[in-house]
Amino acid sequence: MAVMNDLKVFKDSAWLGWQMEANWTDPFLFLTYSIVKPIAGTLILVLMYMVVTGGETGNAFFSYMYVGNAMYMFVAEVLFGVTWVIHDDREHYMTLKQVYIAPMNFYMYIMGRSAIKIAITSFGVLVTLIFGVMALGVDIDLAAVDWPLLAASLVLGLACICILGLALGGVSFLTAKHSIGINEGLAGVFYVLSGVVFPITILPTWAQSVSRILPVTYWMEAIRRAIEPGAMRELADTSGFDVTGMGGISDLTMMLYLLVSVGAFFVMSIGVFRVADYIARKKGKVDWTTAY
Repeated sequence: MAVMNDLKVFKDSAWLGWQMEANWTDPFLFLTYSIVKPIAGTLILVLMYMVVTGGETGNAFFSYMYVGNAMYMFVAEVLFGVTWVIHDDREHYMTLKQVYIAPMNFYMYIMGRSAIKIAITSFGVLVTLIFGVMALGVDIDLAAVDWPLLAASLVLGLACICILGLALGGVSFLTAKHSIGINEGLAGVFYVLSGVVFPITILPTWAQSVSRILPVTYWMEAIRRAIEPGAMRELADTSGFDVTGMGGISDLTMMLYLLVSVGAFFVMSIGVFRVADYIARKKGKVDWTTAY
């Protein structure tokens, strides 16, 4: 019975999240927006790359950059989306207190609200990758894709990001608008140090050491190996050395690292969330509004 109730909470909160994301316009305009937005955002980086390289897009380095930037949408949007649930319900709609005291699993409510953000982001990532293959020559061959590795890395990577977002959601209980800056700052750290648009080998030695601790680094490498194995082999053959800095790590090791990261972050996030929740209740901040 408890499981069925939790599933119902998840379904209803996901539907609520969809209404909040999409009810500002008609379906056709929302679909157009969902297609144009990710492509427009990606083209900014593509144009920067073309200016620097003189327009050379038909190589493995471009595919490496393009796929990493497309998959980073998950990190930025999902991490922000999970945390935004707390801030949005408390500051904008002022309904967090009512939701909080309702007889339901609050964690499932947050995950349900976040699920629609994952779905919308997944559509944006897919559109971006299709555009890259059709218009820019990104090296993705569906026949060569390692589907089991892709599925496993997506599940573990998204789980890790969602769980980390839950911890930041707990921090949102105790902050005003500042949690948004924390989210963007953390996402920026991942962008620079996790090999999103350039290999971690170009970073200083100390930064490479930090990169090899971050689970997003392994997630990006696993995703690229699954989606573009040809481009990854070309990078290694052309450079003659471990250009990505992850060549000596097997697929199984990366999956194990991601699995351990999910477990570690889960324990940490639940702890952070419960401590923040206790402090928020004690100080009366569950329905606290800061006029932001």
